[in-house]
Amino acid sequence: ELQRALPTLETTVIVPMLEEDPDLDGIGAVRMWQDLLAKTEELVFEPVPFDHPLWVLYSSGTTGLPKAIVQGHGGILLEHLKTLSLHLDLKEQDRFFWYTSTGWMMWNFLIGGLLLDTTVVLYDGHPGHPDMSALWRLADETGMTYFGGSASYIHACMKDGIEPAAEFDLSAIKGVGSTGSPLSPEGFQWVYEKINSELLLNSFSGGTDLCTGIVGACPLLPVHAGEIPCRLLGAPVEAFDEDGRSVEDQVGELVITAPMPSMPLFLWNDDDGRRYRESYFEMFPGTWRHGDWLKITSQGSCVIGGRSDSTLNRGGVRMGTSEFYRVVEEMPDVVDSLVVDTGRLEKEGKLLLLVVVSDGDGLDEALKARINERLRHQLSPRYVPDEIRAIDEVPYTLNGKKMEVPAKRILQGTPPDTAVSRDAMSNPAALDYFVSLAQDLEMGLSR
Repeated sequence: ELQRALPTLETTVIVPMLEEDPDLDGIGAVRMWQDLLAKTEELVFEPVPFDHPLWVLYSSGTTGLPKAIVQGHGGILLEHLKTLSLHLDLKEQDRFFWYTSTGWMMWNFLIGGLLLDTTVVLYDGHPGHPDMSALWRLADETGMTYFGGSASYIHACMKDGIEPAAEFDLSAIKGVGSTGSPLSPEGFQWVYEKINSELLLNSFSGGTDLCTGIVGACPLLPVHAGEIPCRLLGAPVEAFDEDGRSVEDQVGELVITAPMPSMPLFLWNDDDGRRYRESYFEMFPGTWRHGDWLKITSQGSCVIGGRSDSTLNRGGVRMGTSEFYRVVEEMPDVVDSLVVDTGRLEKEGKLLLLVVVSDGDGLDEALKARINERLRHQLSPRYVPDEIRAIDEVPYTLNGKKMEVPAKRILQGTPPDTAVSRDAMSNPAALDYFVSLAQDLEMGLSR
């Protein structure tokens, strides 16, 4: 089907990953991967302009339909050399790993390690198979010096009660990277206690739009639990209030106030640049709005509070979702969760909490009461949800991010095909529940 849909396709290369001798009946114009490796050719290097298109990356779909983002050769080279060498402190002798797939910008970032002659470690498989120690076992076996993963993976290891350093030799690890979502203060503590106390923890935040981080760690700066040490070199990041003024020690919109090397050249099939401008420059003309909540402290460190599009607004008090998840998902009975505020501009809606529970019998009133009590005391009575429901699974993007904004838009009445691309999801069937719930809410059946 793919061959028929690509009229300019000349050859299909088959990589025999699952079986050595695959059935190729009906597949035309085929070359086998091993045959290509048996032949050597002189590499040809073609000079191109600094802003020559390098690749197309697809945004994760956490805020709606994915964008096809085109980035350039020169900008990406500069950006990755800077971040990998000066912020991650990678050198030729390092063995660099980040748990990722080719569908996430962290794969592109990981391959950037080759710019420094670093050895790149790849892993193909589930991080929880055969157990939650799989990646730590890999770190021991490969002598890994930099371990990259996600906050959700670290939190899952914490919840599973594993102690990597007690089972494996992780003394070679000099750096641990965490991205994808905010890492809790308890996650910081776990890394230093359960891996090793001498490493540099890099809670790293950026995005596919830039294919890099914009706030993260620095080998010259201290790490404080729950805080990201600094804004990265060449990343003019600020927090703006609603009036577009830079603020300190208070939560604001994360913005970039001047060009960075690796900003998108354009979006694919966006000939007049309209979607590009709407995506990044609509709220603050001339200033890039990134879509995250950010607090910059008086000492220059940063705290990311989750996606600003998925803000919880109760009684005029706004809060990002990361703190909410930290409180709820620390409970042993809660495997995963998604919180949605169905409110619109100037109109308060319902605060809905959807949980995946460990007990197969479902969600009982006692567990609901315990959840509400934790939220009341650890956050605020404002954030006790109007309703708690059990779901089978939380909808996730292909790169493992919770789909808060698409779920919210569906519950507000946006047609599902407009709110989200199922092709951008790792578990498309998880969306069916929210489509059904939206119909219930519209009909007034939710109490």
